[in-house]
Amino acid sequence: MRTISRFILNSLLYVPAFFLFACNPRQQQAAKTNKPASLIRLPDPQPVPAAEKERIRTGCQLWYDSILGARGFNGQVLVARYGSIVFEKYAGTLHIPGTDSITDSTSLHIASVSKTFTAMAVLKLVEEGHCRLDDEFSKYFPRFNYPGVTIRSLLNHRSGLPNYTHFLDNMGWDKNRPISNEELLDFLVGQKDSLADIAPPNTRFAYCNTNYALLALLIEQVSGLRYPEYLQRNFFEPLGMKHTFVYQPADSNRVAPSYNWKGKLEPLNYMDRVYGDKNIYTTVRDLLTWDRALSSNLLFGAETIREAYTPYSNERPGIKNYGLGWRMLNYPDGKRIIYHNGWWHGSNASFIRLVNDSATIIVIGNKFTRAVYNARVLAELFGNYFGTGEEEESEQNNQATAPGSDSLMKKPPSSAVPVTTKKRRG
Repeated sequence: MRTISRFILNSLLYVPAFFLFACNPRQQQAAKTNKPASLIRLPDPQPVPAAEKERIRTGCQLWYDSILGARGFNGQVLVARYGSIVFEKYAGTLHIPGTDSITDSTSLHIASVSKTFTAMAVLKLVEEGHCRLDDEFSKYFPRFNYPGVTIRSLLNHRSGLPNYTHFLDNMGWDKNRPISNEELLDFLVGQKDSLADIAPPNTRFAYCNTNYALLALLIEQVSGLRYPEYLQRNFFEPLGMKHTFVYQPADSNRVAPSYNWKGKLEPLNYMDRVYGDKNIYTTVRDLLTWDRALSSNLLFGAETIREAYTPYSNERPGIKNYGLGWRMLNYPDGKRIIYHNGWWHGSNASFIRLVNDSATIIVIGNKFTRAVYNARVLAELFGNYFGTGEEEESEQNNQATAPGSDSLMKKPPSSAVPVTTKKRRG
């Protein structure tokens, strides 16, 4: 109780500063100049030769039947080459049990894959000159009392901040009281002396949802638009992503529910109002549009894309790394897998981009199964990728499944992908 009482007192002390800064000329000017973006016509997808399309489709179907389908998958799968869909699958129902079949227009929660949108929104503002990557966060929120935390260190998870999905529970936040991004910032500021696991910025990589909750606030402060509105105006509408939106409290009765591996409902909780790190609902087709936009040079400049894919966590040897909003596997032969996984409640997703081979693998499910992360093995259909073991999002690593309930070997049997594909280099 003393911790919460101190938080309330400290928050009250910061209220005047918040409102003064929230109405500053920078934000007012941004609101005036932020006009809706024009529609973006992406290049048409390139055709895939019939024989190659059939080979890929056969491999995907074999993998689906032996891995996802065998575990009662509930969701959407899409695989594309050159922007053209070569495999697509919709399975299960929106409600379990139910008769409302999941289709290509069913919006599902992509959890931490949302970070790719948040990161690119920040980079868009940087590209347009509204902020700089090495600006300290406190430049835009003067009450933020963590020196040295920059926009860049938030994007690449090197800020040293603690993860709110852990410390709110540990510090006794009232679970009947939903928390917002603004309240999370106030808690970080007011309770700094009581928080554990704070590290100096830029000392190590530590995956942290707090970073992206703060970046959503930065987008709002710099652009003069609420985070959902900024993404809608600048990404979703211009790209024609008609089934993509950011969850807000008013959506509680219409968003797709999620279920654990047993099919038991996972209800929303007090952390579900925080966005930036999660809370984007979309479809596999809309995510393919996002992938095509990232590759088109029509939405972002080449330097912005290069910066996004620059590896920042080099203290440990190996192919795994993290850029600005993107996980990556950098292979010795120059090939790269740019991707992000997601996991929140019973929803999990995998968004995999084989940039060298112009291929995309997308899986979204609303009934939890680790098999979703095994989708990376499909990279073998497009080239000689290796070391593609399973890796799930770290923010939910503490949620253990029952022994044997959803076990998945690190590397699926070779029969999951036709043996002949392993000789191809795309």
